[in-house]
Amino acid sequence: MDINQAIANHSEQPITRQLLKSWLKDYKRPNDKISALKSEGLLTSVKRGIYIAGPKSYGGRPENPLLANHLLGPSYVSIDSALSFHGLIPERVYSVTSMTTKASRDFDTPIGLFTYMNLPLPYYAFGINMVRLTSEQYAMIASPEKAICDKIVNTSGLILRSISNAGNYLLDNLRMDEEILKALNTQMMREWLPDAPKKESLNFVIRLIESL
Repeated sequence: MDINQAIANHSEQPITRQLLKSWLKDYKRPNDKISALKSEGLLTSVKRGIYIAGPKSYGGRPENPLLANHLLGPSYVSIDSALSFHGLIPERVYSVTSMTTKASRDFDTPIGLFTYMNLPLPYYAFGINMVRLTSEQYAMIASPEKAICDKIVNTSGLILRSISNAGNYLLDNLRMDEEILKALNTQMMREWLPDAPKKESLNFVIRLIESL
């Protein structure tokens, strides 16, 4: 097998060490070949056991949300990363924040910073969508409703005590798009409340959205 062609053909997906070794099964020293591919710029190590096509490969590379799903699982992209993806906030977000049922942690990689924050079950499992990023790439990303809830739940020290507080935070502080907020499914958000942290704050967010 032409390993360079194999990497290029798989360039829009994360490449596991196991997959690499299956491509290199005819090599006596596959680990040495993997090191050589990295040195040649044909392969980039993102974390232990996970690679992507390197800058000298003639393929593309996975989009960051897809890569985030693979760096730590189970996980889904949320908070500012999802809010920006859905057009709810004006800022472009360069690091990727995800939710996980595992312990919170960060991965500082050659591609950028990937942050993971713990959420409890069953709240974790609500509002996750499989989103098409490109013709070949799909990723688990929070719905707009869940991304907002996760932002409230995971912002340390944030307690919303009124509809006015919620408006100040979402519309003035985060500068969320009011037209997109109006279109959100607040009934679905209400169904999450019994299992959600910060129930009162989330209730004021829901009431704000319904008042727009």
